[in-house]
Amino acid sequence: MSGNLNEALRWLKPAEKDLTSAKNSLESGDYEWACFQSQQSAEKALKSFLYLKGFRKILTHSIFELIKEIGDLEIGFKSLKKAAKVLDSVYIPARYPNGIAGELAPFEYYEKEDAEECINYAGLILEEVKKLIKK
Repeated sequence: MSGNLNEALRWLKPAEKDLTSAKNSLESGDYEWACFQSQQSAEKALKSFLYLKGFRKILTHSIFELIKEIGDLEIGFKSLKKAAKVLDSVYIPARYPNGIAGELAPFEYYEKEDAEECINYAGLILEEVKKLIKK
């Protein structure tokens, strides 16, 4: 197994675990955490693919930026830009009260539909990455 594949799999495993955790958070009603864990799953999955392709250091946490980078390598990712924007939009607000306008805390702001959408998008990204890593 090549070093790049080892590193890719090292990032892919926590991506899968984060998506499982997001689903568990959805079930327990922790919608803000489900959103954030979904973002984390997608981020780690995309970084996994970039490490496989030889990247050595990836500093961004933006799903959109990661997809743009991968889009130059794999055309299929360009259709996931909307997913990227939704997941990017929860990165800070799902965790910090000052990331949301008004007086609400993240757990008061995010709803089941938000969590379901984020989980769906993270799942799409994770599955696409898994297909490419297995090629």
